[in-house]
Amino acid sequence: MFYIQITADRKQFQGNPGELAVYHLDLCSLKSVKKCAKNLVKNESAIHLLINNAGVMMCPQEKTEDGFDLQLQTNHLGHFLLTLLLLPKIQSSDFGCRIVNVSSCMHTFGAIHEDLNLEKTYTPFKGYAQSKLANVLFTKELARRLKEAHIYGINVYSLHPGVITTELGRHFSSTLFPGASTVFQTFMRPILKNPEQGAQTTIYCSVAEEAANESGLYYKECGVATPQWRAQDNQISENLWNQTCQLLNLESDEDFQRFLKTVLDQINE
Repeated sequence: MFYIQITADRKQFQGNPGELAVYHLDLCSLKSVKKCAKNLVKNESAIHLLINNAGVMMCPQEKTEDGFDLQLQTNHLGHFLLTLLLLPKIQSSDFGCRIVNVSSCMHTFGAIHEDLNLEKTYTPFKGYAQSKLANVLFTKELARRLKEAHIYGINVYSLHPGVITTELGRHFSSTLFPGASTVFQTFMRPILKNPEQGAQTTIYCSVAEEAANESGLYYKECGVATPQWRAQDNQISENLWNQTCQLLNLESDEDFQRFLKTVLDQINE
């Protein structure tokens, strides 16, 4: 799921604040990601806020139409590509834009493996933890590259929203053990958040003035938190960036502006 801010100069929204424009996006399809980005760039005069929130959790091993692990592509690769495709439009929008990547405290148990698709070593938990660590590392590396390219006015955040009563754990009973979803709901009930409560840290990173001068950090409970050690390692974040570019057939370039131009060329193919 992602959100965009609709500007008032679009005729169909004049006089009707709060209306939404809905764009179809399937993160399991890179073709869909490119099509959605192309429509957004074409139709929207500005994008001030991007929230990369969609995800799957601990599902059975499955490949997408692009040949990638389902959790890897849905939770990381799709968001990575979408963000890069939208960055030039975000850059041309007003100063103070934000990109928010929803991760999880489960990144604490993750590692970035040489084979990101975990072809021979896949477990539902291992795949999920890796993808959530990738969210935090992507945030850190994107913030670094924006800063080094002297691209200002775009802040990037990653966060743990809490344990929320959603359907995210719908695969537990098939990938862990029969009845696992019910057991989880029962034992975790004291700390479970409803969706409104679970949205608070995302909202904080999206609009809080206190976070306006922060970028590349990890948050929980509406405040800066310390992620696991791998998420603080510059070499790991750079390596993941390069691995991801290789999987997406993007030629990584230290000239970030030039790199974004080559990425954007993909939606014009």
